[in-house]
Amino acid sequence: MGNKQVYKVLVVDDEEPIQELLKYNLERDGYEVKTAGDGMRAVEIAKKFKPDLVLLDIMMPKMDGVETCRLLRENPDLQKTFIVFLTARSEEYSEVAAFDVGADDYITKPIKPRALVSRIGALFRRDVKKSDPSNIITIGDLTIDRTSYIVKLNGKEINLPKKEFELLFFLASNPNKVFSREDLLHNIWGSDVYVLARTVDVHIRKVREKIGEDFITTVKGVGYKFSLN
Repeated sequence: MGNKQVYKVLVVDDEEPIQELLKYNLERDGYEVKTAGDGMRAVEIAKKFKPDLVLLDIMMPKMDGVETCRLLRENPDLQKTFIVFLTARSEEYSEVAAFDVGADDYITKPIKPRALVSRIGALFRRDVKKSDPSNIITIGDLTIDRTSYIVKLNGKEINLPKKEFELLFFLASNPNKVFSREDLLHNIWGSDVYVLARTVDVHIRKVREKIGEDFITTVKGVGYKFSLN
């Protein structure tokens, strides 16, 4: 593989045939793969394995995927990890719940392995493009460091999951410019990932809870902007 980076993937599903199917296809494409059959085991493995991406089923024994995602996002070592939900449930509330706890993508079963591998590759390629510039934005008492995914407010470090961080960084990089929800979905999640427009609202709310209400302004009927006072 030469100097090509080997990404690590953790597959979490209570159905062993799905684990093996995904493991086979991912390893064939050059990924390092570990598997887990429930959420509690997934959290244990992730602490040591430190995956670049987690494929996570929602309906599992012992601990469901939403709670598992919540615990994974609480680990500082996994702030940059992609979390992609795999589920047979297509209800809208499941999708909202998934993104509410920090998911990056949401894929319904039945799974087409080669299409899934292609989608994962697109996530990593998109991430590489984003991480090319070494950027630090400082606005008043707020500092956003893209190289380390660290946000500081009044000198205090604030943990933001990957998509919340990217949303804040994007808005702060374009101060006083108004973006619609569709603009933000395209720039943060990409055109190859289908998510609901309300996902933007959920992430904006969570960012505001952590950095305060003053930075991101709602422009009624249009969208959001990062305000410079």
